[in-house]
Amino acid sequence: MRAVGLMVHGGPEVLQVVDVPEVQAGPGQIRIRNYAAAVNPTDVVGRNGMRAAQQKKDPPPYVPGMDAAGIVDQVGEGVTTGVKVGDRVMAMVVPNATHGAYREQIVLDQMAVVPAPAGTSHLEACTLPMNALTARLSLDLLDLKPGQVLAVTGGPGAYGGYVIQLAKADGLQVIADCADSDKALLKSLGVDIIVSRGDGYAEKIREHFPQGVDGLADGALLNERAIDAVKDGGSFTAIRGFKGEEQRDIKFTATWVTRYDGEYEKLDVLRQQVEAGVLTLRVADSVTAENASIAHARLEQGGTRGRMVIEF
Repeated sequence: MRAVGLMVHGGPEVLQVVDVPEVQAGPGQIRIRNYAAAVNPTDVVGRNGMRAAQQKKDPPPYVPGMDAAGIVDQVGEGVTTGVKVGDRVMAMVVPNATHGAYREQIVLDQMAVVPAPAGTSHLEACTLPMNALTARLSLDLLDLKPGQVLAVTGGPGAYGGYVIQLAKADGLQVIADCADSDKALLKSLGVDIIVSRGDGYAEKIREHFPQGVDGLADGALLNERAIDAVKDGGSFTAIRGFKGEEQRDIKFTATWVTRYDGEYEKLDVLRQQVEAGVLTLRVADSVTAENASIAHARLEQGGTRGRMVIEF
């Protein structure tokens, strides 16, 4: 069974099509014939060696990927979610050695697999699970109330875009930064106030909110440089594990999406929000499994608006 993996860590060129054993659905599990796997920054981290220490306990090939979309082709005993063979589904995958989403067949716990949004392609559906669950977790950690103000960094990206749209659905006011070329995109996502991208992020935010914002979701890894945008007693969350040093009664949290692994209802609500037009699925481009390295190279170059997807 085909997968995209790596035998040694390195640049995009180390990705190759590899053969991995066929898997079977056990009790409470669902097997997906996977047709599309989104390419995310976390996949690059798994490929370039930054997670080599964690991976070395298992032999290669290492198969990245946290998003899958396809057709259910096997259902194990005791599955109670109503998913059946032939259903179009999507799932977030927490990779473990060969268990990444870059493979044409994958077995997951039933609670990780939900119906794909109606009217979407496999390519579109696979761009939702991990990034939207990450955005949902960030907003849950920030715990803002309708009418409060949220600042977002990295708004044009997949995570940032979902944060913005979910925040607007939650009744928040949103301020975000971007380059001039992305202003139309941010407006379409619902941003209330746009500031220019570049140095002095916190100062630009405080020009609009002198006391600071109620909460901040940092998708651009500004880390310490963004903290001053938050008011005393506000909240700050960031991806990639950053947690700021205690100061000004700010509530710091790190957004680790694995916390929402297997949260069926949360992912299914996101599916419903796509169907209701609250969330927008964005595919930058797709490549074949043999050309997975191209997707990684384009992601690392920056500027993709939406996710690159590997097709199986």
